[in-house]
Amino acid sequence: MTISAILFDKDGTLFQFGATWEAWASAFLRRATQGDDARAHRLGEAIGFDLAAGRFHPDSIVIAGTPAEIADAMAPHLPHMSRNAVIDMLNEEAETAPQAEAVPLMPYLQALRASGMRLGVATNDAETPALAHLNAAGVAACFDFVAGFDSGYGAKPAPGQLLAFTRAVDVLPAHVAMVGDSTHDLIAGRNAGMTTVGVLTGMAGAEDLEPFADVVLPDIGHLPRWLGL
Repeated sequence: MTISAILFDKDGTLFQFGATWEAWASAFLRRATQGDDARAHRLGEAIGFDLAAGRFHPDSIVIAGTPAEIADAMAPHLPHMSRNAVIDMLNEEAETAPQAEAVPLMPYLQALRASGMRLGVATNDAETPALAHLNAAGVAACFDFVAGFDSGYGAKPAPGQLLAFTRAVDVLPAHVAMVGDSTHDLIAGRNAGMTTVGVLTGMAGAEDLEPFADVVLPDIGHLPRWLGL
C-alpha cells in the first residue's frame, strides 16, 4: 500500500460529531420554530434529533446528509419557509457551530504535510461553513482541496468530490486514503477506488463501518502509524 494523499471527511472525522452538532441542532430548532417548544421537538424528530436529550438518533439524516436533504426532511414542519430559506438558515447556524477537534489539528496536519502527504476535505456540508470551520481552527491552509456538497462535484456516497481531489493533487485514486466516520464516506471511497479508513468519532459504530472499510480506527490520530509514517 502506497498512500500519498489523504482525503478527510469533516464532521465526525476532523471534528467530533456530537460535541459540534448537538449544540447546533438545539440552537437551530429553537430558532426555526421561534421558541415554540412543541414544534421544536417535532422538527427535531423529523431529522432524527431528540431535543429533550440533546442527542441524535444513529440514523439521523444530519449525520451524513446534505443541507438540502435536511431541509427536505424539515419542509413539512416549516410551511412558512421556502426550501432555500431553510437551507440558508441551516448554513448560517452551521458557520457558527462550536467545533471540537478530534485531535489537535494543527500539529497533526503539519506533520502529515511534512511527510509529503497531499491533503483534502470532502464534506456533505456546504462549502462556506466548511471553510469557516477550518479557518476557525486555523488549519484551512493545510489543505490542498476543500469541497462541499454545493461545490459542483456532487455529494457522497457518489465519488465526484473524491475524484475531483485526485485531479486537483494529481494523484491516482489507488494512492489516496478516504477517511470518514460514516458509511457514506466509505462507500464513496470504494466507488472512487481508494483505500477506506473508518473512524469512531462520529455516530457510527465499528460494526457499521467495517463492511466498507479497509481498517477502522478510534480516531484520525491513529492514522499515521497505520500508514507507517
